[in-house]
Amino acid sequence: MSRIRRSERLGKLPPYLFVEIDRVKNELLESGADVVDLGIGDPDLPTFPEIVSALREACTDPATHRYPLQRGDPSFKRAIARWYEARYGVSLDPEREVLPLIGTKEGIGHLPLAVMNPGDVALIPDPAFPIYPAATWLAGGEVRLIELKEQEGFLPSFTGLTPRDLDRAKLLFLNYPNNPTGAVADIAFFKTAVDFAREHGILVLNDAAYSEVIYEGPRVSLLQIDGAKDVGIEFHSFSKTFNKTGSRLGFAIGNPEALEALATVKDNVDSCVFTAIQRAGEAALALPDERLEELVDTYRRRRDVLVDGLHKAGWNVPRPRATFYIWARVPTAERSQEFCARLLRDGHVVTTPGVGFGAAGDRYVRMALTTTEDRIAEAVARIKRML
Repeated sequence: MSRIRRSERLGKLPPYLFVEIDRVKNELLESGADVVDLGIGDPDLPTFPEIVSALREACTDPATHRYPLQRGDPSFKRAIARWYEARYGVSLDPEREVLPLIGTKEGIGHLPLAVMNPGDVALIPDPAFPIYPAATWLAGGEVRLIELKEQEGFLPSFTGLTPRDLDRAKLLFLNYPNNPTGAVADIAFFKTAVDFAREHGILVLNDAAYSEVIYEGPRVSLLQIDGAKDVGIEFHSFSKTFNKTGSRLGFAIGNPEALEALATVKDNVDSCVFTAIQRAGEAALALPDERLEELVDTYRRRRDVLVDGLHKAGWNVPRPRATFYIWARVPTAERSQEFCARLLRDGHVVTTPGVGFGAAGDRYVRMALTTTEDRIAEAVARIKRML
């Protein structure tokens, strides 16, 4: 009999939501069903060809196939700093305030190991992307949830935290533009968050994976706040901005001490990003704004097909100002998992139950705009028959 035992930390993790959804979807596909997938947020559009060309060329250079420089290629880090200053007006020191990542999920997953001790508390929104509590538990930390309420714009309020919460809190997770709700934060909110973090000695992390998928209003960064680098870091992703989910790439920027701690963890568990992928990242960051605007326009059209269609079907879903998600209250008396299971079973439409992002999401469903307008219209027709 095997003596291998799973750690107690793994026991705290629920089944990863998207793996289970994919399992059921694949069973239907294997049976010959026509499935419309509005589930996982994996862009269906191809990676920008300029990026693919740069990656192909870099792969032919034998130098890129050696171990990469441990904390990132200097040229890539300088490109990140230039891009960030051009888009957000914030200067970064490429050596001290920029850290390349093997995707933002990897960096976020390792950060609690770098800045938390067992028993420390992470303040995490509910609902939220599942990696935030998972990374905290794996680091031996504890989770204190802050409910995001629709009537408050799905922005966290810090007024309900107890002195005990604040004494042990070491890390605050934010995610704006927000997955799953599609909510956006303004400069005033980020200033409140920075002031709160400074007052209580907390590191604040903003996961800005959807920073460029903005339909209305300006792009806003945590680091635009005066003094934000004293208490904050921000994570950016190439996955959503450049349709680059496969060749993993992201970066963290901001507080040098926090980035040094994260880099120290990474020194011991990975060998940085394949150099060819970093060169492709430089090509991505050099793309003109118009190329990104074309991508956002595609998602805007898809958003409107889904939102307008569901409105006509009698389901009054909100029209998000950012991200490629629709986050809507379940239109029936069912809980989110029951409703989504019925859509999948009877309508062959994949959606994501809100409870997968936390208990506060149990009356919501998330729909991703990662398929064509025709397929979205087909999903609307099927959903209409089931309401």
